[in-house]
Amino acid sequence: MASVKQRRSRIESHLDAVLAGTEPEQLREQMRQVTLSGGKRVRPTLTTLVCDALDGDVDRATDFAAGIELVHGASLVVDDIIDRSELRRESPSAWTAFGHGPAIVTSDGLLGEAFALFAPDNRAIEAVSGALVRLGQGEASELLARPESVQGYVTLARRKTGALFRAAAELGAIAADADPGTVEAVGRYAEQVGVAFQIRDDVLDATADTERLGKPSGRDADLGRPSIIEITELSAQEATERARREVNGALEALDAAGITDSQSTVYLRELAWFVVERNR
Repeated sequence: MASVKQRRSRIESHLDAVLAGTEPEQLREQMRQVTLSGGKRVRPTLTTLVCDALDGDVDRATDFAAGIELVHGASLVVDDIIDRSELRRESPSAWTAFGHGPAIVTSDGLLGEAFALFAPDNRAIEAVSGALVRLGQGEASELLARPESVQGYVTLARRKTGALFRAAAELGAIAADADPGTVEAVGRYAEQVGVAFQIRDDVLDATADTERLGKPSGRDADLGRPSIIEITELSAQEATERARREVNGALEALDAAGITDSQSTVYLRELAWFVVERNR
């Protein structure tokens, strides 16, 4: 049984291999800089863990895992442009390093490589394309229709962050040829983990310093973005407790998936708690 660290290492190697054939060279280097400059790799790890917990094909899951990480990287490039964020993972963000036009082309290139990995399975394409629709709805809502309640915030978080988490888990189940009910259950688990992840991001943005985060802190307040703390006036501790409630709901959904107890299931539970305990 591979450890989480070993899984992340395998994903890193696969991402490197996927991007090695990209042309032209300048685009390849920009895509590599965005993708291989660090990151928690939560989403692709989720894909491989779900697949393994369902006794699926790890090689197939690794392709899907790399794909969902490329999609995530593409979304971050656009996020940083929208937010005018000059840092990402303690390094210049893509638009700062390359300029706006090349950064957008880099984002497009990452999406293209991702969908090449999903192409052999229509279910994978459907899961990820649906997630991108919801992600776009979330980005639009954040810019144009600021939520004014906890429920409105949660709806936004499900679209903005939960959508890719859900797709990551669904991809793992699809790689394992799971039935639709199981795909849906692990998707619910991951979506709630994603909501908890977004709440924790909001808390860290409000309380951590830039050096610890690896990106500018306090951006939500500066940009008037709908942070849960700003919308609800919850304290950081109260918001974290809300995130823990989301994790509890996620674990109930995981139980409903009927996954046999295994080390991968243990890792899935640990991953859910990691997102609310992390410090960056």
